[in-house]
Amino acid sequence: MTSLSARNPSVQDFPPGTLVRARGRDWVVLPESTADLVVARPLNGDGTFVAGLFQDEINLTEFPPPAPTPGVIGSHQAALRLRTALQLGFAANAGPLRSLSEIAVTPRQYQLVPLLLALRQQTVRLLLGDDTGLGKTIEAGLIAKELLAQGDARGLAVMCSPTLAEQWRDELAVKFAIEAELVLPSTAAHLQRAAGGDSIFERYPFTIVSTDFLKQEQRRELFARTCPDLIIVDEAHTCVTSPSDGGQRQERYQLLRRIADNRLPDGRLRHLLLVTATPHSGSKGAFRELLGLLAPKLAELDLDQRRGREELGRHFIQRRRRDIRRYLDEETLFPTDRQFREVGYHHTPNYADLHRRTLAFARESVRGADGELTRRMRWWSALALLRSVASSPRAAAATFQARSAAAAAETITEADELGKSSGYDLLEGAALEGFDTAPGANDETLPESARGRLQALATEALALEGTTHDAKLATVINEVKALLKDGYDPIVFCRYIATAEYVADHLRKTLRKKAAVDVVTGARPPHERVTRINRLTDQPGQHVLVATDSLSTSVNLQEHFQAVIHYDLAWNPMRHEQRESRIDRFGQRRAYVRSITLYGADNGIDNVVLDVLIRKHQSIARQTGLAVPVPVRADGVLNALMEGLLLRGKQPEQLALDATVATQRDDLHRAWQSSADRESMALTKYAHPGVTPDEVKDLITDLHSTLGTPADVRAFVRQALQQYGAILTPTRDGFAAQTADLAPTVRDALGLADSANELVFHDDLPVPPGHRALVRTDPVVAELARIVFESALEEAPGNGEATEKEPHRSSAARYGVTKTTAVGTRTVLLLVRYRFHLMYSGVAQPRTVIAEDTQMLAYRTSAASHEWLPPEEISALLSAEPEDVPEEFVLSQAKRAVAELGEVRDELTARGDELAARLQEAHKRLRMAAGRKRGSLKVEANKCADVLGVYVFAPAGEML
Repeated sequence: MTSLSARNPSVQDFPPGTLVRARGRDWVVLPESTADLVVARPLNGDGTFVAGLFQDEINLTEFPPPAPTPGVIGSHQAALRLRTALQLGFAANAGPLRSLSEIAVTPRQYQLVPLLLALRQQTVRLLLGDDTGLGKTIEAGLIAKELLAQGDARGLAVMCSPTLAEQWRDELAVKFAIEAELVLPSTAAHLQRAAGGDSIFERYPFTIVSTDFLKQEQRRELFARTCPDLIIVDEAHTCVTSPSDGGQRQERYQLLRRIADNRLPDGRLRHLLLVTATPHSGSKGAFRELLGLLAPKLAELDLDQRRGREELGRHFIQRRRRDIRRYLDEETLFPTDRQFREVGYHHTPNYADLHRRTLAFARESVRGADGELTRRMRWWSALALLRSVASSPRAAAATFQARSAAAAAETITEADELGKSSGYDLLEGAALEGFDTAPGANDETLPESARGRLQALATEALALEGTTHDAKLATVINEVKALLKDGYDPIVFCRYIATAEYVADHLRKTLRKKAAVDVVTGARPPHERVTRINRLTDQPGQHVLVATDSLSTSVNLQEHFQAVIHYDLAWNPMRHEQRESRIDRFGQRRAYVRSITLYGADNGIDNVVLDVLIRKHQSIARQTGLAVPVPVRADGVLNALMEGLLLRGKQPEQLALDATVATQRDDLHRAWQSSADRESMALTKYAHPGVTPDEVKDLITDLHSTLGTPADVRAFVRQALQQYGAILTPTRDGFAAQTADLAPTVRDALGLADSANELVFHDDLPVPPGHRALVRTDPVVAELARIVFESALEEAPGNGEATEKEPHRSSAARYGVTKTTAVGTRTVLLLVRYRFHLMYSGVAQPRTVIAEDTQMLAYRTSAASHEWLPPEEISALLSAEPEDVPEEFVLSQAKRAVAELGEVRDELTARGDELAARLQEAHKRLRMAAGRKRGSLKVEANKCADVLGVYVFAPAGEML
């Protein structure tokens, strides 16, 4: 860079967008600067190293023109590579969606639709109801990032279950550069001390809040008063009322109702994003309650009328996999289907005897209880006994010995809430820490003799551990071996911690070195669960993971596992759906994932649950292509099942024929089918007015012109790696690069370990673990762009080979000369970088940001003037076939073109103003809806554009 002044100027001398030099590098001044401190980011666009500079260390500077040097011969192809390197390095693009250059994820095209809907609302109110595995977290993160970037929101709070809190924190930090604090029972006290007299939510602008933390009325009140202006509610269906739930859902709903209705001190309503894969939850009333949180009028819409459906479509997004497998010109790969298989087993005589004696004890306990509360506690304890014995001998022993949770209940309602959550597998139960512990069946209301019998049963259960007496264990070992043989890495899901540890112990002994085995349960905090999984999958060879449902909603496992075994049959088919969704989602490279359900062939309860719930769920899923939640009537079937077994003395094998059970089953199936029929119409019912495929396509075209196309990225990475000495070989999905001959500085910059001699790139997501995607957000691609751009600016001479003084040379160059038949008159191509001031009058916080854009401009020379080329002629130039050019000709033509820059400076400034006007119109157009616009934006170009490259096209016959 050229220093313009040796003096130390005042702060007025470097307004936002000014170039300065300090600490041996060049910086761009940012609007956050103050009179005492200049805030700036490096000129290369890397927002990671934003710094505060003191005035006495700063000198004004300007971007230097290219300096043609003997030994460096470029062509117009160098312009393409340099432009792509710059585009890939943009941290703040000037396009209408600023957030897309600031994130570390490449959204699928269909994921832009919710963002477009959000930008058309003055206050964003959306229900994101896409199918499991379509990326609702990314959709919500995109909206949040854009609102924060534009100043339409100042803060963010995500409400979720504690099992999902760390996943949300990691997703926001890694993909969206939003560093959020976890507000959990275990962290709240520390955060409150650090906040001093302020609320946690006033002190920390970005938080992830456990809904369990907000249980207490005082905390709910504090959150309602001080939470930020943007709220994301995950698993939102658990926040509306349900006939099967007591007061917990009602409390959540009232909290959200207040947050949605109350205005902020400046008079604004809060932005609200509700996220759930099951927006209907089998209940019209619950769905209406969700819609009412967005706007009361939505709860009253007549969805049988076109106007009602259109209005709803402005606030509700629900796509299924079949809807977006191909969206516009992009394929999104999901597994073709799930391969289901049921595997029955018969108990050994000793284990069957344990079942019979446990059932006898359960019947006696519920019949002999005094008082309604005691009877309810005994009822749920009896259910816990039967389910734990069916799970494993170790879980049975733990239940026989542990104190019943229901025994702590003080009311019948409380006892029922505790019992149903554990016994009937309600989905809300998975949000509670400790839900996968053995439920316990021992309490003080039992006679001493009965408690002695439980202890004896516990001893007998432990004696049945192992494949000799436990046919279920023997069965799962055989199934795991078969899956491993077929190349599948399975997850074995168990109901209880004790069962999971028991199964893992025996799998380790049996498989030994054939596969690595580990277990993950709710006994460990969420971050340790992720660490344990990573440690398992980092091991070479195949892997087997044994887990409880603490993992069924919290960690995505499609990169490493392809099969699920339901060791314990869940009494809620949505729990099976959650388990299978850990692997059946975008990023799974298997065409088919496998699901195996174990059941006791001589266990009547298993047979009824399998027939009434699991098979019906699978049938409806095949019919609609969607997981339709089981209606609340499922409780009736389960109650009838247990009443027949415990109160009416039915034997387990007779339960399927019980008339009461059959009646409840038929009622349930009719209600379920009706719900499924409504769901099958969802695609036509909820169109998205105002967002057309053509509009999304135009937006993607604009983004590609600013940030680079997939083809640009692919060509750039290939050419850059080859220039630096890598050897490329094609693969089915991309190419492999042998990196052993890369210069040490390049290897270090790319983060390659000494033993890593190959990089494998794939043309599109998903990619196998350890491979790279040819997308701008991949760390290797982004770092390669930085190396190329900075090396081009150094303009070191050389012939492209590594030397001691020049460890690597850029695959791009700032100037070049091409002889070609494509031109009849000398033509000059300029690669120009513009900086813009984007001044948002955001509804939450007006702000100014500095953004960038690159342009390819070209002119023909004549004696009188310069004739500027239209875009289509510039595109044709870039595909011209070059001829060999002597170095003397290159230098003379390049120096001539650099000397002409002063003559075109005014034209470059005018082009910058034109581009600013087009950008302002693009921003405005994107945010217009029904004649209204949200906020406003003014775009101004920095008057001094950076000429990054000068490239001359000479007619083929031109002489020296």
